[in-house]
Amino acid sequence: MKKFILLLLFLFSIFKVQASYILIPMDAESQGNHLKAYGITYWVLAQQQKVKWLLNYRGGSFLIPDFEAARKECQIRGVDFELLSDAKAEAILSEIESPSQNMNAVILEKAPKIAVYTPDSKAPWDDAVTMVLTYAEIPYETIYDKEVLGDELLLYDWLHLHHEDFTGQYGKFYRRYRATPWYIEEKRAAEELAASLGYQKVSQEKLAVAKKIRDYVVGGGFMFAMCSATDSFDIALSADGVDICEAMFDGDPSEAGYQSKIDFSKTFAFTDYTLERSPLVYEFSSIDMTTKRRIPKELDYFTLMNYSAKWDPIPTMLCQNHTALVKGFMGQTTSFDRNTVKSTVLVMGENKSNGEARYIHGIKGKGFFTFYGGHDPEDYQHKVGDPKTELSLHPTSPGYRLILNNVLFPAAKKKKQKT
Repeated sequence: MKKFILLLLFLFSIFKVQASYILIPMDAESQGNHLKAYGITYWVLAQQQKVKWLLNYRGGSFLIPDFEAARKECQIRGVDFELLSDAKAEAILSEIESPSQNMNAVILEKAPKIAVYTPDSKAPWDDAVTMVLTYAEIPYETIYDKEVLGDELLLYDWLHLHHEDFTGQYGKFYRRYRATPWYIEEKRAAEELAASLGYQKVSQEKLAVAKKIRDYVVGGGFMFAMCSATDSFDIALSADGVDICEAMFDGDPSEAGYQSKIDFSKTFAFTDYTLERSPLVYEFSSIDMTTKRRIPKELDYFTLMNYSAKWDPIPTMLCQNHTALVKGFMGQTTSFDRNTVKSTVLVMGENKSNGEARYIHGIKGKGFFTFYGGHDPEDYQHKVGDPKTELSLHPTSPGYRLILNNVLFPAAKKKKQKT
């Protein structure tokens, strides 16, 4: 028995010396914590090491150089990994390069600097992106209107828009929450901030912020938005110079016939939508499918599209997952009516039977944007005041993986593609 143990230790020491790579598998069977695996990948990039993202190989696995600190980080964070020799790694890469395989190896070059657009009053658990960044141990900084208008977006590689209302209508919460202390305080704070920045109305100040974000993307930035930050962003841009706010929001009536003055050429993703005029309706426009959908919770899923990894690496990257079927979830903006999505925008996730897009991506100038409908992928119908989601209970969440695909997106060495 003693000789057998010594032989095992000897063989292990030889293998350890020969191991040159660490494979972080991302399939359903081999990985117990997909979300923290992204954090490991980010950490490796922060150590000035390059990573290969193996698109469509075992759920979008990561191949990283083998070094002791990386092994320890995986063990500490509870991320499953495999040690590979040079020969094994080369065999995997050869398989991926084969023209017969819908796979690709994309090089991740640097850890992107991440900004989350969110007010100081919001707790990290109010937003799915800040929750998953924290859980995955990926560092980020928060910015808001003052920083955006001060051109500080130029310091960042990736920007997430918290569930913001860029139209200046305070989330259309007026009917239900106008008398609650939190609504009154948020309205007061928004008006005070707008005035301090030199604007007479919150809607004018939010438009200025939206235009700065637009310029950031056009100049080469990466923007990711969820829930109401998606459609309200486009609506604000399309209503530039048009008053669409009623008196309870900005102190004077909306402009007569404003629907006919909306300029869809200024938007990122949406077109031909009708704005919701009533301040008592919890909805911005016909873009959102929340009130139109008739899907039972147990049947609410959307399907990820399958792209050519070699010819369309960007959408392939953004759709990496261990399943093609993702649970649906609600939000102020739950999903997008396919009839309002521009033909130049890729629909990467959809519920085809219901005519809704859930996950879309496009190019604007030199930059990219991704819009993701819904509030929290693991909280089906999140309501004001609900407790936060404990991601330790959902470490393999497919819905949250889509967010983290976008976080790593700016790290990739990319070739621009047509959409």
